[in-house]
Amino acid sequence: MRVAAILPARNEEAALPLVLRAIPRALLEEIVVVDNGSTDRTGAAARAGGATLIFEPRPGYGAACLAALSYLDRKRPDVVVFLDADYSDHAEEMESLLAPIRSDRADLVIGARVPGRREAGALPPQARFGNWLATLLMRRLYGARFTDLGPFRAVRFEALQRLAMRDRGCGWTVEMQVKATLAGLRAVEVPVSYRRRVGRSKITGTFRGTIRAGCKILWVIARHAL
Repeated sequence: MRVAAILPARNEEAALPLVLRAIPRALLEEIVVVDNGSTDRTGAAARAGGATLIFEPRPGYGAACLAALSYLDRKRPDVVVFLDADYSDHAEEMESLLAPIRSDRADLVIGARVPGRREAGALPPQARFGNWLATLLMRRLYGARFTDLGPFRAVRFEALQRLAMRDRGCGWTVEMQVKATLAGLRAVEVPVSYRRRVGRSKITGTFRGTIRAGCKILWVIARHAL
């Protein structure tokens, strides 16, 4: 199974080397780091860690993911794994995400932080509430059985292309889950560990960022229902 990892990164010079060292390289064909308009040495850290570096200057988590998928379209891996570059995800648990796909039990696997092992303070109250509300709405509107919008996830490349992802911001993860449900993809969750990130969060680290992200996520869920 040919697997590529995608790491959107914006000003993650300190965290990125830790993530790249933790990734089980034997599982992967390629690691793609997307420098999403960094003002530090994130790009240099990616190259030093043996990753393929591409640039997406337009800010936005979804914009970075779309840039990586455009690059991978020429190579067409079987599976892509998404994880954050802030060292909050436990990259060494990647095989747990790949196992349901490898055994042909799933097309999409979400690393669920809520039932997993979490370091104290890793998932702040506003993030836990947002997860609860978003997954509740997805269950009521679409019958989706998720507990988390966790960024650590694996998905078949061909299935992801069929979803025609469009969101260029923080609605990327929930858009994938809503569209996967509507498309009838086999989706499962596996518990994953989660630690406090290195540095300050660009979203939940500020009140304004939290509100904007929450509104965007709720709009993405509602838009597909409408």
